[in-house]
Amino acid sequence: MDTRSMRLAIMAAACLSTWSGGAVAQQPASIGTSSDVASEVASAASISLAAAIRLALDQPALRAAAHEAAASDAMAAQAGKYPNPELGWLREGQQAGTRTTTLQISQPVELGGKRQARIALAQGEAALAHGELAARRRAIRADVIAAYYTVLVALEQQRLAQALTALARRSTEVAARRVAAGKVSPIDETKARLAALDAATGLMEAGATLAIARTRLGALIGKPPQATEAIVPAGEADALPALPPLAALLERSGEAGAIGRARWQLAAQEAQAGVERAARIPDLTVTLGTQREDQIRHRQTVVGISLPLPLFDRNQGRLAAALRRTDKARDELAAARIDTAAELTVAATRYATARAEAVRLRDDVIPNAASAYDLTLRGFEAGKFAFLDVLDAQRTWFQVQSRHAGALLDAWRAYADIERLAGADQPNE
Repeated sequence: MDTRSMRLAIMAAACLSTWSGGAVAQQPASIGTSSDVASEVASAASISLAAAIRLALDQPALRAAAHEAAASDAMAAQAGKYPNPELGWLREGQQAGTRTTTLQISQPVELGGKRQARIALAQGEAALAHGELAARRRAIRADVIAAYYTVLVALEQQRLAQALTALARRSTEVAARRVAAGKVSPIDETKARLAALDAATGLMEAGATLAIARTRLGALIGKPPQATEAIVPAGEADALPALPPLAALLERSGEAGAIGRARWQLAAQEAQAGVERAARIPDLTVTLGTQREDQIRHRQTVVGISLPLPLFDRNQGRLAAALRRTDKARDELAAARIDTAAELTVAATRYATARAEAVRLRDDVIPNAASAYDLTLRGFEAGKFAFLDVLDAQRTWFQVQSRHAGALLDAWRAYADIERLAGADQPNE
């Protein structure tokens, strides 16, 4: 085959490949007429925040906490059981005719409310385990919210870096044309190229930041980092919700976070003190049986009662320790209320400040900065401005957009802290 024939064959193969690639690209559109197929494609393309939370709540760490809560429920059910009776057999003597055989059953009887105290303790420990599970759920929700919107903000920053790179390329082209026309110094073109290089470096940094954010989100929802490239939709970072009043958040925090955990711990310690207090009263053992003597060949009933005498051990030490731990839990609850109120106030203030800044930048500052850059670049192209003015307007435009992204990130992180401190346990999100 000569050279010309080989070139024609290569060109034909390339055309065939392009045509087949276009046919394959168009094939899903022709097949996707069914609504089921369309919904499957849509669900595979993106996962909402609620779906990301559901994935995170299905990870092994939370399932382990759920097992512990189930185990505490089983222990609470066991705590209500009565003590088992004891069957005894006793023989005195070994020679026939002189032996005495006793068969008896003994039943311990708990006094002093031990069973009720034991049930209360088991129920308190079960409530504590369920409270820990709910607190972990809230913490996971908060972590996913923060990671999810960190990815969205990183996507926005990458988009801004790409836009800045395009703007720097446009500025370089304008400067090159002005230099070629002899209107400005070649130094302006050099400055434009340096600005373009800085923009390219910023784009690389934005990509690295996005990769780190995706890795963290993937770890929370149990997905590899590359899988998160298709599950996080863009365009939601600006959807900052309005918060309820601070008083409502403070009231809601009484059932969540550190306050809820301290309340459950106090209830469990009070139940433990009740158990130790009841243990000071000894238990009664009732015995009923029958005794047979071989010598007289006669059976007689055996009835007995035994009661320990609390002369030396009256459980003073354990009761005192339980009461002191109850005092400790009560003080920890008071401290948790103070700390939570302060942290929640700070988080709400941070959120309100960052949200107001983000809205102001988005609605006012960014459009004006973009307009100023466009006018400055046109003026430079017409010879009315120096290139330093173009660079300054370009830098300002980028800085205000970066500041907007930073305000969004601060707002969502504060929102996640509020969810951790006063969020509701919502398993279906």
